[in-house]
Amino acid sequence: MSQLSTHILDTSLGKPAVNVAIRLELLVAESWKTIARGVTDVDGRLKDFTEEPLAAGRYRLTAEIGEYFAATQRETLYPCAQIDFVIAQSDGHYHLPFLISPWSWSTYRGS
Repeated sequence: MSQLSTHILDTSLGKPAVNVAIRLELLVAESWKTIARGVTDVDGRLKDFTEEPLAAGRYRLTAEIGEYFAATQRETLYPCAQIDFVIAQSDGHYHLPFLISPWSWSTYRGS
């Protein structure tokens, strides 16, 4: 398992959000650099972002939920959901899920 994982739950349907594109970026010299990409599986999960441990730093996890809602023929207020977070030490596991609906989204640090 990677040091970083996520899952996306469509709370309006009570189901996993399948085939959502997700991008992981690292802040380097005041610019965002994409370091990994992936797509959620049939359980709405993306378990393997990177093979290497993530260094301490500031990261951004972006889920393209607008595309997901368009594919499911639903209007949404949000084209994407974005978690901006800091890894203080390059150890431990970070599980950062997205709970989404067409009109809201939230997150938390899971286990």
